[in-house]
Order: sequence, then C-alpha cells, then structure tokens
Amino acid sequence: MKLSQLKLGEKILFGIVGLIFVFAVLSFIMLEIYRSRLDHPMYPSTTSFDFTQEGQKGSVLFRERGCPDCHRALRNGTNQGVSLDGIGSKRSLDYLLRFLKKPEATYETKTMDHGLTKGAAYVAGLPDAEQHAIAVFLSELKATQGSADARLPMPERSGFVDEMVKIWAPDTWKSERRDLREEAASPNNERH
Repeated sequence: MKLSQLKLGEKILFGIVGLIFVFAVLSFIMLEIYRSRLDHPMYPSTTSFDFTQEGQKGSVLFRERGCPDCHRALRNGTNQGVSLDGIGSKRSLDYLLRFLKKPEATYETKTMDHGLTKGAAYVAGLPDAEQHAIAVFLSELKATQGSADARLPMPERSGFVDEMVKIWAPDTWKSERRDLREEAASPNNERH
C-alpha cells in the first residue's frame, strides 16, 4: 500500500505513532547517557545482608527449591509473588519459621499455589532443617530504614508527612495510635 493511498486520518495516526516511537527511543538514549555519567547507582540497592553460614545455606536452598520462580530476593527472581527483599526488617526469624511451617495459618488467608506440582503446602512439606535455613536466609535480608522494603519510615522527620497527618488524621489519632517514626528510634523495632 502506497502512502498516497492512505486517508488523511490514517496518515495522521501513523504520524502520531511514529512521533511517539521516536520520542521513546530518544528518551531511552538520553536516560542511558545520563545513567552512564552518574558517579553513583541510579537505583541503589536498599537491601543489605551479612549471611551467617546457615543463611548462605538457606540462600542456596531458596534457589534450588525454585523460590525465585515467583519471589524476588537480592534483586533476583520474579515479581509474581511477594518480594522478599528486606523481609528480615519486617519479620522476625520466629515469624518466618512459623510461616514456612504453616503458611496459611500464619498468613491467615489462602496462599498462592507454589507451582503446578507444588501446592500451597509445598513449603510446609520441606524438611525442618531446610525450612530453618531458608528462614535464617530471609531473616538476614535487611532493608535500609525508610526504603520501600523497610517496615519503618526514614528516621528523620518529614514536613510532608507531618502536614498530611495534620490535615487528614482525625484529632483523636495521636491519642489512639503510635507514630512509627518514634518507634524507629527505639532499639527493638522488629515486628513479630
């Protein structure tokens, strides 16, 4: 089909699609040039770890048992299931062990199937030693406070958050609720 055979509306539509494509390619090129000139990572890792020997064993088991097929940990895996980066800052080792032994009882809801041949009870069917090693691995995945993976907000005050609380929170909120930012200052800030 020749360009002259196209109707005016079709020419305009193809022109708009072409402009969007050119804009996307140019934007990608500019972003890559910008990223290559940065002296720091554009997307810094907010999960840290210092694995014990059992945590390292759990990391291997985590991969061998196919957990990254659905879960993300250490910036590897998929996002089909819950991202586990920073889970050690949100949950205690005891909680993680309870979850691995009885996922649905701990989660208080039906969990996703864990693959075609792996029902929701797959994790619970693993040997105790493997469950413990995986739980240790997960408990050692810590998140930088204030990052999206962390349970607690950044330690410093935020004028934006303070203003939103002042505008939207009911007057009784301060007497009925605790401010998580104040909890961040306490030495034992892990949720069980």
